[in-house]
Order: sequence, then structure tokens, then C-alpha cells
Amino acid sequence: MRRRLSTTVAAAVAMVLLAMLVPMALLLRGYALEDRLSRAALEVQATETVVSGQDCGAVQNYLSRINRDSGTDTTVLYPPGQCSGRDLGPDPGEDYRVVDSRLTGRARLDDVEGGAEFLVPVSLGASSAAPEDTPVIRVVVEEPGWTESGILRSWLVLLVLGLVLLAGALALADRLGRSFVQPIRALAAYAGRLGEGTRPEPVEPSGPHEVRELASAMNRLVERIEVLLARERAGVADVSHRLRTPITALRLRVDGLASAEDRARLGGDLDELQAMVDHVVREARRSEREGLAPSADAVGTLTERVEFWAPLAEDQGRPFALSVSTEGPVAVRASAEDLAATVDVLLDNVFSHSPDAAPVSVTLAARSGGGVALTVDDGGPGWPADLDVVARGASGAGSTGLGLAIVERTATESGGALTLGTSAYGGARVIVELGPA
Repeated sequence: MRRRLSTTVAAAVAMVLLAMLVPMALLLRGYALEDRLSRAALEVQATETVVSGQDCGAVQNYLSRINRDSGTDTTVLYPPGQCSGRDLGPDPGEDYRVVDSRLTGRARLDDVEGGAEFLVPVSLGASSAAPEDTPVIRVVVEEPGWTESGILRSWLVLLVLGLVLLAGALALADRLGRSFVQPIRALAAYAGRLGEGTRPEPVEPSGPHEVRELASAMNRLVERIEVLLARERAGVADVSHRLRTPITALRLRVDGLASAEDRARLGGDLDELQAMVDHVVREARRSEREGLAPSADAVGTLTERVEFWAPLAEDQGRPFALSVSTEGPVAVRASAEDLAATVDVLLDNVFSHSPDAAPVSVTLAARSGGGVALTVDDGGPGWPADLDVVARGASGAGSTGLGLAIVERTATESGGALTLGTSAYGGARVIVELGPA
């Protein structure tokens, strides 16, 4: 916004300055020509006095002295019979204008190539019997050049003045743009900090009226969201507390059943119900625990959790391998708890639904585009046919069906994906891609 405002102001001021300074520069050149014409007029008067004295030698000396200065050339044009019939000065020779001025006795000013020309007939008094015997003074005034010191200095002053005005306008535009941008940036930074898990201090409304209204509205919105989240957390905690009491009572009654088969069946159902309740409570408190943008070191967390399962594989005599082909730490957009839960779900499925002798290998590699890819291969029976194993609540082995649904959500929310396939052992393969933080 500041850049656009500065560009707009610069363009507008530049056009105004060009519209003012270019005509002023041309006027300065015209004024310089008028100044030369004024000095030439005074020079004509002085020359007329010398010529009227009728001493050709004095006229010659005078013209030699005044024609040393550049800018004007003064010549006295004598008729035949005067001063040996020759003209005195740097520009001899007559044309129709000279003849007209001599015969009419009127001075004239004409535009000629490269400047202007004064023609002034000089009356010699009683010694001049006829107009054709009148000498004519010709003063040629050259048009000032573009680089002459006076004009060049004036143009440089105008240029510096224009640059100063442009710089001042840009500084003013930048300050004005900053007064708009800084409150908006503060508002954007405040909005970005809202996802860090804790509520930041409310932003102080500042800047233009519209931005202050937006800041006030955002503060009210955040306060309302905080109230709703607090109510939700309190409600979830209350539901969790209320459910645990009847679940505990049911478990006591189940333990009192005479049939061991009924106790085992109902106890399993209660375990699944307890797992669902715990999962709902954890998900409801996720934003409070992790914030809106969680982050964790995938290499360290996943490696540590996979090694946690290694002793169980050793007890079962199950071939177990871990391969890490990337160096840590690698931050991914998932919490350490979700990463650990992902490993637990995948390896629990392997250990629960494959024979003890079935091999399992875990590979951790870098992912193109950032993040990591976790691959779990096993030598079990593979995936059930015609079953969406990532659908919440669907299971092919009598479980809650939450496991792979949790893994799939962790992968997609991190910016990755979950892919199922067949391993090199002939069993199941799970590839969990986790996006970068």
C-alpha cells in the first residue's frame, strides 16, 4: 500500500512539476533574449552618437571595442561615397530591409535566423541632403544558447527545486502511507498470534477511522470466541466427568457377572466406550493444548516412539527394523502427541492383527516439498477387502475404527496424505506423509 501510494504521488507530482518547470525553462530562455535586445537598444543609442560625428576612424575603433563581447554584432552600413564607400563592422552588406530603413528613415526590428536584427538609420543633420545618404546601424542579436551560464544556472536551480518538491511529496506520502500500513500490520500480527495457543494482548485501535473500527471489531470477536471456547471446554469436561461415573458403575456390575465370557465381552465393549470418550475429550481440548498451528520434530519424536515398540517385537520373536534416511530435526505441522499416537496406532494394528512371526519394518525418509514420510510395512494378511479402513467407526477386526481415521487426519491436517498399499512382505503397507511446519 505504501509503495502504491508513493508511486501514485510521485507520478502526480512529476506531471505537475513538468507542466510548471518546462514552460518556466522556456520562459527563461525568452527572458534572456529580451535582455539582450534591451542591451542592444542601449548599444544602438551609443553607436548612433558616434556615427553622427562623421569620423570613420572613430567609428571603426568604437565598433572594434564593442564587438569583442559575444552575443551581439554591430555594423554601420554607409551609402556609396561615405567612408570610402565601405561598411564598418563584422556584418557588411545590405538587403531590402536596410534599404527600406534608409529610405523611410524608420528603425525596425526583425526576426532573423538565429536571433533578431536592429536597423536604425542615423541622421547626419545638415550635411545629409537626401535619405539615400543616410548611414544605417545594424545590430544582430544572437539567440541565447541552451548551455549559456545564466540559463544553465537557472535551469539547474529549477531542477533542484523540482527534485526537492518531489522528495518532500514522497516523504509526506510515505508518512501518510505508514499511518495506514502500520495499524494494519499490527492488526495482522495480532491475528497471526491468535493461533499460538494463548490469547495475546488486545490490539490497540489506531490509524484511520476505518482501521480503528476493524481493530475494535476484532477485539470483540476474539473476546466472544474466548467465551465460546471456555464454555465448550467446560461442557466437554462436564460430559467427561458425567460419563466416567456410569462407566465405572457398569464396569463394577460387569465384574460381578458369573459368566467369564460375558465379563470379557462386556468389558471389551466398555473399553471401547472408554476409548471413544477419551478420544472425544482429547480432540475437544486439542486447540487449547496445541494451538492452531502445532509443530514438532518428526525425526526425534517418531524415532523415539518406534524404538518404544522394539522390546515387544523382541519378546514376540518378530523381525523388527527401523531405517532413518534423513537427519533431524525436521519440524512438521503436527504435535508430538499426534506423532506418537500415529506410531502407536500403526504398530498396534500390526502387532494385533498379524502373526507373531510376521516381520515389520519402519522407514523414515525426507519428503519432497518438505516434511517427512513414515512408511510401515508388515508381513501380515494385508487389508480387508472392500473396506474403507480410514472411515471413522469402520473396522474389519471389531475395534472402534478410530485408529487409521486419526492417522489420516493427522497426515492431512499437516499438509500431507495417507496412502495404503501392499508391502514387499505381501502384507499391508501404510505411508504417512507429514507436511512441513
